[in-house]
Amino acid sequence: MIYGYARVSTDGQSVAAQVVALTAAGAGRVFQEVASGAKTDRAQLRRTLDALGAGDVLMVTRLDRLARSTRDLLNTLATITGKGAGFRSLGDGWADTTTPHGRLLLTVLGGLAEFERDLIRARTSEGRARAKARGVKLGRRPKLTPHQKREAIERRDKGEALVEIARTYNVSHSTISRLKA
Repeated sequence: MIYGYARVSTDGQSVAAQVVALTAAGAGRVFQEVASGAKTDRAQLRRTLDALGAGDVLMVTRLDRLARSTRDLLNTLATITGKGAGFRSLGDGWADTTTPHGRLLLTVLGGLAEFERDLIRARTSEGRARAKARGVKLGRRPKLTPHQKREAIERRDKGEALVEIARTYNVSHSTISRLKA
């Protein structure tokens, strides 16, 4: 079965032209949505992907109707491929996983995106190492100062309720219970 997915960004726009184009191209069922492309969790897109089975094809009028970024597109295409389904964009002839040429181009794009992710990961790791070497402390700042920690431990050791101590410092009782003497 061929499924269509039509999306517009705002209430003032209409999906009618997309629905007509998708139906004319052979879509048996068209899922319609009014949602920003920047949102990765779109209800109708999720329903469309859930409906796909082996041998089905998901069709859109243009790639930007499906995804806003390369990463989002590749993640969605991986989901489609994982279900054994194909993908086709009417406005972008090269984006057609039902043909060998389309699969080749999307595989190359996927490889480039993976390479880019690896480069970003490496640069982030190097930056973190340089920051640590400069003495920068990474992670969340402690909720309590060393003085407050000492006070809280003393109060806890004297038998005061954890909830009362925590309320004094505006932290949770588990923060107080985890303090080490």
